[in-house]
Amino acid sequence: MAQETPFNQTVLHWYEDHGRKDLPWQNPISPYRVWISEVMLQQTQVKTVVPYFERFMETFPTVHDLAAAPQDQVLNLWTGLGYYARARNLHKAAQIVSETYKGTFPESVEQLNELPGIGRSTAGAIASISMNIPAPIMDGNVKRVLTRFHAIEGWPGTSKVEKQLWEIAENNTPPTRTGHYTQAMMDLGATLCTRSKPACGVCPLQPECKAYELGTPTAFPHSKPKKEKPVKSARLLMILNQDNELLLEQRPQTGIWGGLYCVPEEDKTTLPDFIIKEEWPAFRHTFSHYHLDIQPLLCQLTEKESGIMEQDRQLWYNMQHELTVGTAAPMITLIDALKRHLAI
Repeated sequence: MAQETPFNQTVLHWYEDHGRKDLPWQNPISPYRVWISEVMLQQTQVKTVVPYFERFMETFPTVHDLAAAPQDQVLNLWTGLGYYARARNLHKAAQIVSETYKGTFPESVEQLNELPGIGRSTAGAIASISMNIPAPIMDGNVKRVLTRFHAIEGWPGTSKVEKQLWEIAENNTPPTRTGHYTQAMMDLGATLCTRSKPACGVCPLQPECKAYELGTPTAFPHSKPKKEKPVKSARLLMILNQDNELLLEQRPQTGIWGGLYCVPEEDKTTLPDFIIKEEWPAFRHTFSHYHLDIQPLLCQLTEKESGIMEQDRQLWYNMQHELTVGTAAPMITLIDALKRHLAI
């Protein structure tokens, strides 16, 4: 229940002098801009997000623009941010807001939470920052601040600890200036209560912080129990035609790199005839749940015609031009290496 507490008043007082107020999505503030920034900031730091956000806003200034765009264009602008399901869900949610809600975001956490890719915390951020609705959030920064302040035992990913944190967050959400409080909590975690070197000496919450009192602030939050990641492997085919164009194909919407254009994976698709010319050094790409050892193979088309078996999913990419479809970060690495190899 929204109420004034010593905790939230201390946080708000600190925000007045030290909070971040010049981030691009804060000027101007709108539900659309806050939503885009919040989705981009999941798993990604502010300094990385800023140029992506600015390019995104320049291309899609309104939710209607994003809804009307082809998915390939959205994924192309997302390349490098990772977790591409976020971009696909962003596109779907924009279409719902544009069509069902006529471009106006719903003004309740519950309705926001029903949109694809918007969980409880993101819904709370949109509601509190852009609509000043008293709604709590629970991103990584907030989890760190709260677990340290209360010295909460256990990994925050467990339902028991998560429930405890949400209750604390709800009890400390102020009835007014909710947007400032939400921003302040994120700023505290990002600038002072950092993961490895917290600046406890200048933190406004330090006098009451239990983790500081224990002398072990970096012990909180507790880490996820370690589990060895499995290792998978893939042989990726860099197939060139007579014009040194590279074959790319769109991957299925589900699974890794869903909806993105990548070089084909051996034995996973219908391909024109080719020969393997070179085997390049393998490299590892790590996902959240496993490692993928990638073996790149440089191949040459053997047919005179560069006919493609599945026209709707495959294309020949002229590497002298800018790539205009969405692709995965490891593919950018491969394409850049191939350009250097071919002196393009």
